[in-house]
Amino acid sequence: MSAAPPNPSLEPPLLVACLCAQWCRTCDAYRDTLLHVRDALQPTHPGSPMRFMWVDIEDESELVGDLDIEDFPTLLLARGDQVLFFGPLLPHAQTLDRLVRGALARELPPLPAAALAPDVRALPARLGEHGVV
Repeated sequence: MSAAPPNPSLEPPLLVACLCAQWCRTCDAYRDTLLHVRDALQPTHPGSPMRFMWVDIEDESELVGDLDIEDFPTLLLARGDQVLFFGPLLPHAQTLDRLVRGALARELPPLPAAALAPDVRALPARLGEHGVV
């Protein structure tokens, strides 16, 4: 007997957080990409809660903690306190779309907590109450 699939209404939303900087020209263009992907995915996945966020690592440094973000854009995908992806991403809509779809389809297993820096493990909770893009 197979287990029933998870009930999306009972689980935390998929957090898609882009960590960028105001001065980064790549980030300027990528913000529109993030919004475009969000707007394209939400209607096609109505039963899958998602939160898309934009975090300026300098203006909102208290949320980022001691993380040293060197490459932009850097993306966090998390469900609850489980980090599914954390790292730089090519600034293409197709790359972001494919990654988010993979997370929605549960093709991205949680990263082992022991393999993550403490500030990366804490990031989903820190961003939990932060505004949505």
